[in-house]
Amino acid sequence: MRIVSICPSNTEIAVWLGLEDQLIALDDYSDWPKKIGHLPRLGPDLSIDIDQLEQLKPDLVLSSLSVPGMERNVEELEKRGIPQLVLNPQSLEDIATDILKVGKACKIEKLAQQKANLFLMQLEKYKHLSSTVTKRPTVYFEWWPKPIFTPGKRNWLTEICELAGGKNCFGHVELASVQTTWEDVVLRNPDYICLVWVGVKQEKMNVSHLLKRPNAENLQAVKNEKIYLLEEALFCRPSPRLLEGLQYLAQILHPTIYAKE
Repeated sequence: MRIVSICPSNTEIAVWLGLEDQLIALDDYSDWPKKIGHLPRLGPDLSIDIDQLEQLKPDLVLSSLSVPGMERNVEELEKRGIPQLVLNPQSLEDIATDILKVGKACKIEKLAQQKANLFLMQLEKYKHLSSTVTKRPTVYFEWWPKPIFTPGKRNWLTEICELAGGKNCFGHVELASVQTTWEDVVLRNPDYICLVWVGVKQEKMNVSHLLKRPNAENLQAVKNEKIYLLEEALFCRPSPRLLEGLQYLAQILHPTIYAKE
């Protein structure tokens, strides 16, 4: 089967299912694992070169609606009659469902069921450990600095925070992504601050950007030096690799409870 993936999270699901040998082209941002680095690139995930994609004559395109703007790709593929599977996960359970969807589309249902079960079993393990946490620190996740965006209630990152024994300080807002203000963040006074800017590598983020903001020095997280730069690929992409991000965050918040295996 000739498969094209035009979103990093979809690529990671495909690889998790052992389909890397069937991938024939990718978006520019699909960078895991390194062994897929030789594959042709079709442009950024928000502006895929559909003409080039069509010339490859794929049997299936793994497209996505996980980021605003991706609908242009989906609509163009539909218009041209190119077979696609559109994924749009908003929760950890949705990711397990997507694993099954990709498996069914690629006729590897049995393996996909095993992989989905493995993913869910790992989440259950963290759910059990999370239930033993007696004091949950509040966490502020910053997805984008200007304007400020942070995950809300309907978001896998809020779920990850809870499974890691924390509490997203915007986790009660009934949105997937919340546009807010720095003044609002200051009022919530989080115990931890996690910068995880979408599409930005760790080395390109700088804590000084945050420390220059008004009243930053008064925050508990700043006073206690609890500011962390997180790897975007392990927290912002709805794929099974979120398990790695979950493990990392859990060991930051509760290193004793979530001891390394």
